[in-house]
Amino acid sequence: MFQLIFDNHALITKEDFETTPDDFPDYAKAAVQFCREWLSGKTIFVQQTSGSTGTPKKMEITQAQMIASAKSTQAFFKTDEASTLLCCLDPGYIAGKMMLVRAMVWNCSIQLIEPKSNPLLEVSAIPDFVAMVPLQVEASLKNKSSLVKLKQIKHLIIGGAPLNTGLKHQLIASDIRAYQTYGMTETVSHVALAKIVPGELIYSMLPGVEFGLNERNALWVKSELSNNQLVQTNDLVELIDKDLFRWLGRADFVINSGGVKLHPELLEAKAERLIHSFYPNSAFFFFGIEDEKLGEKLCLAIESKDSAVNENTLTNRLKMELGKYELPKNIFVIPEFSRTGSGKVNRLKTIELL
Repeated sequence: MFQLIFDNHALITKEDFETTPDDFPDYAKAAVQFCREWLSGKTIFVQQTSGSTGTPKKMEITQAQMIASAKSTQAFFKTDEASTLLCCLDPGYIAGKMMLVRAMVWNCSIQLIEPKSNPLLEVSAIPDFVAMVPLQVEASLKNKSSLVKLKQIKHLIIGGAPLNTGLKHQLIASDIRAYQTYGMTETVSHVALAKIVPGELIYSMLPGVEFGLNERNALWVKSELSNNQLVQTNDLVELIDKDLFRWLGRADFVINSGGVKLHPELLEAKAERLIHSFYPNSAFFFFGIEDEKLGEKLCLAIESKDSAVNENTLTNRLKMELGKYELPKNIFVIPEFSRTGSGKVNRLKTIELL
């Protein structure tokens, strides 16, 4: 039976959602309002896109899309009415809304808590299904009691940003059952999931999702989740099987150096541990700059106020981790990267600072 549990409140019937107590925090008010609109028969919802497939914009999402998404996820994980859910994401965003939709479509109980860095601290009953962002997973792994709870969750999906190598290794070492998601607002949450295991992440498309590549080898998807519209992404992928693919990186980041195509995100995953051994917890990225001989030459930017590390020492160590063509020609260490409003590194504006 669907019910939304918040603090000492249990909202079950349509009437329970008609009014929102004034003392509810904003995220709880947003959850109650969304459920009220859904249960009242609203069929069109307006949501801001993340910009994965272009400039961020407001778009309409139908109730039918959300139901299709919830059912596809249910078919993948084989959840049922007895499953319990936890919403620790902001219901103002699509990921938080979709947790509420899953509870309503699956006819399950869902607990709503504050969307903070370590949401499991205040949870006593272990949920069966949870969606988190990497920051929340990382904080949960660092806390003993939260780690115990994390290990007991049957289905943990992680989205919002790609996992870094260190977090992936921690999840595997801690024997956490988890999946990395792939999706966008236009497809109403994820369309593919990759089980977090040693080696490269291989994504499985959800049931009923059509997909293929354009002339640049960038992925397109089409399904009920996208309102049967073809959504062209900017993500380069390698198709492995009829329902499986490997993510390579974003098309606009690819570097063509002397005819060799290099994918910065893949290089960053390979070099992360080594670079962090020199510059702990520092942000970094690979990029290309114009070069007369190569067309573009591969470079590395590191955010750090410490410039004491010898560039030759770092380069020599990188030779042990990277291939012949993957070694950066130049390394730039700068005190501070340019960032977007959401805190993500703005690569293009940072490059302009060099």
